[in-house]
Amino acid sequence: MRRLLQILMLLLLPVSGVLAQSRPVHTYSIVARDAATGEMGVAVQSHWFSVGSIVSWAEAGVGAVATQSFVDPAYGPLGLEMMRNGKSAQQALDGLLASDPGLAVRQVAMLDAKGNVAAHTGNKCIPAAGHITGEQFSVQANLMVNDAVWPAMAKAYREAKGELADRMLAALDAAQAAGGDIRGKQSAAILIVSGTPTGKSWVDRRIDLRVEDHPEPLKELRRLVSVHRAYERMNKGDLAVEKGDIEGALREYRAAERLLPNNVEVQYWSAVSLANAGRLPEALPLFKSVFAREPAWVELTSRLPKVDLLKVDEAALTKILAVRSK
Repeated sequence: MRRLLQILMLLLLPVSGVLAQSRPVHTYSIVARDAATGEMGVAVQSHWFSVGSIVSWAEAGVGAVATQSFVDPAYGPLGLEMMRNGKSAQQALDGLLASDPGLAVRQVAMLDAKGNVAAHTGNKCIPAAGHITGEQFSVQANLMVNDAVWPAMAKAYREAKGELADRMLAALDAAQAAGGDIRGKQSAAILIVSGTPTGKSWVDRRIDLRVEDHPEPLKELRRLVSVHRAYERMNKGDLAVEKGDIEGALREYRAAERLLPNNVEVQYWSAVSLANAGRLPEALPLFKSVFAREPAWVELTSRLPKVDLLKVDEAALTKILAVRSK
């Protein structure tokens, strides 16, 4: 309750004080929930450094918030706290707006764990500005080239296929294709949390990626999502290794390799898993490729048998280490 009152006090500052503390993070974003998995998230792009650090907020089993325009970051944690305490997205947003003297310059979207959405575009947001709410999603934009941006986002999201991240990224791409931010582009972010909380934030946070400063932030964000998915498969492979499931590890590492065919880390652990499965002839070319690119990994390989991560005899280890010089 004390935290709630502290944030409310911030929102009750005089208008000049509010605007002095706000930052002009003019942008386009989407908040959305996957009806099948319950996952929720925010995706955003802006001509502003590190947009994800202040616009994007989400908590597993609670909701998601995008706070932008002359952004007041307090809408994020306070909105989530109100939804955590049983308020709907609309009730949370209405409560915050009612006590905000700067509401005319705010643009905010909220989504609760039931899929209810609420959005606000203040009448002093820099045009073109507006939002569209749909079934378990909201798209919003301000300081855009034209007023076609947010309708294009809504259309793209509704028509896109795939996982929640894919559909949210499709909405951002559509915004840029329709004109985007009149100032250009600089940073982007995507934050997705699970539908059901586990009490472990590192598990509940399914995707948390930011492009802080880049000439093509959306392209870079898509690349990072692909890398993220590859490392998810790597993590599953590592878990399989811990359980002694070598075939399972191989499946996961191979899936990761398909996503990142030139990644040394993926190739290396695939080689280790093959060697552990008694398939040394298949492993040797991978070890050779890795050693040619990263010579220090030869020393790493010599250390693994000591901790039971490379389960080979001395003769096999000698063969593995020998490929470095071929």
